Amino acid sequence: MFNSNLSVQDTDTLRDILTSAKVIAVVGYSDKPHRTSYQIGGFLKRVGYKVYAVNPTIESIDGQPCYPSLAAVPEPIDIVNVFRRSEYLQGVVDDAIAVGAKVVWAQLGVVDDWAAKAAVDAGLQVVMDRCIKVEYGRLVK
Repeated sequence: MFNSNLSVQDTDTLRDILTSAKVIAVVGYSDKPHRTSYQIGGFLKRVGYKVYAVNPTIESIDGQPCYPSLAAVPEPIDIVNVFRRSEYLQGVVDDAIAVGAKVVWAQLGVVDDWAAKAAVDAGLQVVMDRCIKVEYGRLVK
């Protein structure tokens, strides 16, 4: 059951997250152009974010390094954008907490209330079951 109280719902807060962030780590970034994570990663770059691909099975994407973990990303992370199934969200949250990320943003269909509670308890903001590209288009343009 999705507990919306754990996930940021307020339009102003979502807008603040998107406009204040500079660095986004995309966990589950694919090197396949037809995959949603590839398309959204590219979009985030085009609109001005510094985007780090995180996927332990890929060495590089479009000539840029792909990092095996959040801990390997070479600078502080504002948003961890998650393209992994819900059952992996807790592990991503644990890693996000460990590296001091500010926000965990789980894409459409990615929901885990226990992981969200762990993130909130550690001081992170959580957005679940929302597409970062759709919200950017709706709130920032």
